[in-house]
Amino acid sequence: MISIPSGVKVWLATGYTDMRKGFPGLSLMVQETLKRDPHTGYLFCFRGRQGDLIKVIWHDGQGACLFTKKLERGRFIWPSADGTVVITPAQLGYLLEGIDWRMPQKTWRPSSAG
Repeated sequence: MISIPSGVKVWLATGYTDMRKGFPGLSLMVQETLKRDPHTGYLFCFRGRQGDLIKVIWHDGQGACLFTKKLERGRFIWPSADGTVVITPAQLGYLLEGIDWRMPQKTWRPSSAG
């Protein structure tokens, strides 16, 4: 797990995003839709239409990082407000674990690989 530096803001892009986009397309979306600079060192999170796929972009000062996570079961809890929502790095940790970051409880955990 890559640790998130302290003081970093985490932005959730509400709604759904075309998950075929890579760092260039998502960076452009950050600039044009979210009105933010994707090279600030903040994390920008996007969720797919079905809710089981999330992408996070982050520029660490040396280069661009693109992280992807797909849940095998369940959906990522996503805000219904329009625009963007800012969460803490701790809430992002819950989100990536499939836990409701607004009210932490595990939603599901696989019992076996097969």
